[in-house]
Amino acid sequence: MTRTALIIGGGPAGLMAADILSAAGCAVTVAEAKPSVGRKFLMAGKSGLNLTKDEPTDTFASRYFEANPHLAPMLCAFGPVQVRDWATALGQEVFTGSTGRVFPRAMKASPLLRAWLAQLVTAGVTIHTKWRWTGWDGPACTFDTPTGMTRLIPDITVLAMGGASWARLGSDGHWAHILAANGIPTALFRPSNAALSVPWSAPMARQFGQPVKQVRLTTGKDTVMGECVITAKGLEGGAIYALSRPLRDGAALMMDLMPDWTAQRIATRLSRPRGKTSLSNHLRKSLNLPPAKLALLQEFARPFPADPPDLTPLIKALPITHTGPRPLDEAISTAGGLPWSALTPELMLKSRAGTYACGEMLDWEAPTGGYLITACLATARHAAQSALASSG
Repeated sequence: MTRTALIIGGGPAGLMAADILSAAGCAVTVAEAKPSVGRKFLMAGKSGLNLTKDEPTDTFASRYFEANPHLAPMLCAFGPVQVRDWATALGQEVFTGSTGRVFPRAMKASPLLRAWLAQLVTAGVTIHTKWRWTGWDGPACTFDTPTGMTRLIPDITVLAMGGASWARLGSDGHWAHILAANGIPTALFRPSNAALSVPWSAPMARQFGQPVKQVRLTTGKDTVMGECVITAKGLEGGAIYALSRPLRDGAALMMDLMPDWTAQRIATRLSRPRGKTSLSNHLRKSLNLPPAKLALLQEFARPFPADPPDLTPLIKALPITHTGPRPLDEAISTAGGLPWSALTPELMLKSRAGTYACGEMLDWEAPTGGYLITACLATARHAAQSALASSG
């Protein structure tokens, strides 16, 4: 008798679970709340779909912080090598960039998603859109659909509804309330890979959209070299995202505007006579400071000391006044969600046999750079294979 499987959520995790289950002969239904599947996946690919990172498995797994012991076996079974092979099998040639990040040759997510969906349709997977999960009614999963309330009682259920960021793309975290109402604990959602809120003064408006290149950012023991962008709301970019964890906990942020220069070299340059030149122009000419860096120095170091060399400590460790990360819905990803304590090692809900969870629903976080998509795929594969083994 053909087993039935219900996947709730049509992002990468849900589609991977559908892929595994349909390949094993299950009759698979995917229920997606939005009008189309893979919306956040497509958005992630607009600037180049970063699928994974080419680095050793142990190093790769270490990027997942406290979740490492749980995720490491899944990433070992389906990590960077397997993600590249999977994309290639879908007809999407990949390449590895200079930083080790792996992208489809086409750079976009849409060709990969189209090929994936075609494969799922060929395998007999049924995809319903505008089906919003409303919870359980005894053994049944209930949905609000365009034709009214619908109930399904599958042999296998996989929850793959994402985290709580970018609600307009489908990840609104509403499922946490449903689980809580059924006595299933959830960990508080928190922004991860998020921009930083900075209350700029009016003159900073001239710098909105400008990159700040080659800086060292420090929050206590955490240090990142990279760049960021000044926006109307604050600072964003890879270097800022990498410090989301300490920044959301209220850590102070210091910026080294000239990480390649020693303090002594800076002080020597600033000690040169400046005559009638303004201090701002003296800084620009002596240090070759770009306008964006000079603006940051003026924003956070004023009033300037009378003796220019006394600015050296601030140039090397400029305190950035901020109010923490931008709101949860603006974050690239989220921490929190379904805790590991609520799951078996097979990713089945301890309180609901036959129901599994995967993807960003689980309480893990990782930096950008291919780690997010890879873990979504790896956890979905693990959950689906566990379900198949359990239902035998």
